[in-house]
Amino acid sequence: MIYADNSATTRVKPEVLDKMMPYLTEQYGNPSSLYAFAYDSKRAVEDAREKVASVIGARAKEIFFTSCGSESDNWAIKGTAMKYKDKGNHIITSCIEHPAIMQTCKYLEKQGFEVTYLPVDEYGRVSPESVRDAIKETTILISVMAANNEIGTIQPLREIGAIAKEKDILFHTDAVQAYGHIPLDVNEMNIDLLSLSGHKIGTPKGIGALYIRTGIRIDNLIHGGGQEKGRRAGTENVPYIAGLGEAARLCMEHMEENNKRLSAMRERLIERALKIPYVKLTGDPVNRLPGLVSLIVEGIEGEALLLNMYNEGICASSGSACSSGSLDPSHVLLSIGLPHHIAHGSLRLSLGEYNEEGDEIKIAEALERVAEKLRAMSPVWENGKPMWA
Repeated sequence: MIYADNSATTRVKPEVLDKMMPYLTEQYGNPSSLYAFAYDSKRAVEDAREKVASVIGARAKEIFFTSCGSESDNWAIKGTAMKYKDKGNHIITSCIEHPAIMQTCKYLEKQGFEVTYLPVDEYGRVSPESVRDAIKETTILISVMAANNEIGTIQPLREIGAIAKEKDILFHTDAVQAYGHIPLDVNEMNIDLLSLSGHKIGTPKGIGALYIRTGIRIDNLIHGGGQEKGRRAGTENVPYIAGLGEAARLCMEHMEENNKRLSAMRERLIERALKIPYVKLTGDPVNRLPGLVSLIVEGIEGEALLLNMYNEGICASSGSACSSGSLDPSHVLLSIGLPHHIAHGSLRLSLGEYNEEGDEIKIAEALERVAEKLRAMSPVWENGKPMWA
């Protein structure tokens, strides 16, 4: 089997598991307790906070641990909206955000907030000029993701952050796909809030964090005890926090070499895949995540594509939502201008640290076989091309 779905989740790294194990066994003290036995747990949490912060140029005290990226997104958006509702009720985001952002904004619209969903170009890129043009006197938050989870496009955070700072508006980015994979600096990019998730960088599922710039107050999402400086209640998940810290350290240590290797594999995969007739690349051809390849395979439904790729030993995913019970293709693919009948044939291949050189060629060869097989059975495929060609 070749696992090419690292954007969905990653394998737990052995070093991360080793770091976690003591806090799952003998060092099980509650870090909020005062006795010496609990100190090891407290130290593990603070050590992890320092490591997580270092990846994005933040300070340890600006990192608050959560259960996942979706919680971090919800906290950033809802917390800002509730805290600043007396100042304004307008939020700016993009039309290709993760559902954790999109659905949170839809919820806030029902509460009386106004949301502007910025369009993107054919590569899924948000224009900084469109951000500037959308700002109103009532704008309290701009939220644009660092890199898209489906097509891999990296957004111009530095330019958007500069506009937000100039206009004195808080700037949040969902960096779940980008954190640990590409360089990010919250100070250089003027980012006030940043969401991240551990299972995209080698931890188990169930741990994330929210960066909140010093001096910024947002309402709490979870109320209860005084954990996380009174800003996120709930006994700290020490093993997973320790694991996230170790994963962050490994990302910092190996980011440059991993990016170089994965980018080369990505380009070889793209080159080989685009030789297949009526296969197109989606997303920015240059400014994209190192290991992510997003394709449209015309004349084939995404679900059939995935199942047949798996029969070839390839784990991948599709931007089409058919697997979740919806007949509609991804909102991301529609937003970059693809018509419904073409957007249904999407395939996302995301390479990771454990993929070996040569996997990309095997994936491309499997895709060629699958495409030929499925097109031979497709009712919209005639004489070597789709009926709409």
